[in-house]
Amino acid sequence: MNKKQLAGKIAEQSDLSKAEAERLIDLMLEKILAALQQGEKVRLVGFGNFVVRKRKGRIGRNPQTGATITIDESRCPAFVPGINLKKSIKGK
Repeated sequence: MNKKQLAGKIAEQSDLSKAEAERLIDLMLEKILAALQQGEKVRLVGFGNFVVRKRKGRIGRNPQTGATITIDESRCPAFVPGINLKKSIKGK
């Protein structure tokens, strides 16, 4: 399902138009992104958490040349599913 299809389903079950539902989705994603950029965790109870994880720097190798390279530490977004989401996917 893509964003337009999701907006269509939201519009079907609410008093919103498809365009309004799509703007609502965009706004929600924008706010989640802003929180993650500030290092905050976004908790959606019953669904899951959006978090920023830190990766330590490490030594790597260039597979073509075999030369050693230094990989800097970095931050990456992650999603941790909630227990209700896990149970619903497993069918319990």
